Amino acid sequence: MCLAIPAKIEAVDGGRAEVDIRGLKKRIGLALLPDAAVGEFVLVHAGFAIQRIDPAEAEETYRLLEQTGITIS
Repeated sequence: MCLAIPAKIEAVDGGRAEVDIRGLKKRIGLALLPDAAVGEFVLVHAGFAIQRIDPAEAEETYRLLEQTGITIS
């Protein structure tokens, strides 16, 4: 099963970004979304941002993951 996790972009440095995933900080690639900007929510899969999503969709996804027992930390 493949799973993409919502993340909020906090900083962009060239083709990389630092994101926040419910308090967990990660560096990801922006090769598929080179114009992604600070403050946007993206879906992250295999270390890359693959799609933009709105904040409400990100929160709903976090809620559904938690309901299934998946915790992000």
